[in-house]
Amino acid sequence: MKSVLVCAAQAPFVTGGAEILVRELVKSLAARGFRVDVVSLPFHAHPPSEVVRQALAWRLLELRHTTGESVDLVIPTKFPSYLVRHHRKVAWVVHQYREAYDLLGTEHSPLGSAPEDLRVVDTIRTMDGAALGECRTLFTISQGVADRLARFNGLHATPLYPPPQQLGRYRCDSYSGFLLSAGRLDRTKRPELLLRALALARKDVRLKLTGEGPLRRDLERLAAELGIADRVDFLGFVAEAELVALYATCRGVVYAPFDEDFGYVTVEAFLSRKPVVTASDSGGPLEFVEDGASGIVAAPEPAALAQAIDRLWGLSEKHLREMGENAAGRVASINWETVVDRLTEIVR
Repeated sequence: MKSVLVCAAQAPFVTGGAEILVRELVKSLAARGFRVDVVSLPFHAHPPSEVVRQALAWRLLELRHTTGESVDLVIPTKFPSYLVRHHRKVAWVVHQYREAYDLLGTEHSPLGSAPEDLRVVDTIRTMDGAALGECRTLFTISQGVADRLARFNGLHATPLYPPPQQLGRYRCDSYSGFLLSAGRLDRTKRPELLLRALALARKDVRLKLTGEGPLRRDLERLAAELGIADRVDFLGFVAEAELVALYATCRGVVYAPFDEDFGYVTVEAFLSRKPVVTASDSGGPLEFVEDGASGIVAAPEPAALAQAIDRLWGLSEKHLREMGENAAGRVASINWETVVDRLTEIVR
């Protein structure tokens, strides 16, 4: 029996797409007969000077042998887990520390142009180049992540899309009278943009938002200020079965984050045969959403997104079903069998 260790960096008290990916990967590896476990270290970036020190903790790990037995393969995921040392390291990169790359100099990064910040940036990029360059094979969760690796580190990686956790359970029951937004309520997901767009839409659209996050109270106040509180339902955390049911019965899904690495929401919506409204700078969703065929792509501005919502609301159910079928076809090949085959190829 071949043994595999999946390496995961865990932000305390945070559960998101990366954690889902690790959990589902471990289950799929075990189902295929691998002896598998997770190696996880806590990670936080406050203050940014901590990033390098915590990354080096991974470099101190040598996972060639554990409990006297050899480990055949390690699969690191997001930064800085891929700094781990092993002779068979196949990375499936969720993302790097983007604050030192494409987000540098934006409102989304705490790092600026100060000398001490630039030293942190240079160190992170050097570590990434060395650690990722050691990998026997490099995979990423999207083309966008692969493009960043090529642009900033000169490394070639192959996109390998992760299936959502409820694969095989998504369905389409109807195209009811509500718009669904799923995901964490924080800045990069841009829920405020969605509320402002809803306030400008001409159609009487009802919005259901799932998920928790630091912006929830601010968003509830904003909905009241915009006069749309009676049309917005903040559902908070919902169980997996309830989320599948919401996908199954919504008219469509709106998902307009800022330059998302991948975004399970788009794939979940498409498997539910629902069109997705997204933004032209949303990153990962744009690898699936084709404007007019499987969804609608709008500029990341309230007025443009409002027009996209009105456009969706004006479509007939027949047209929505056609878009839903197109959407389902675009994600039909995403499955765990392919993922496990690609990640474990060198030990089979």
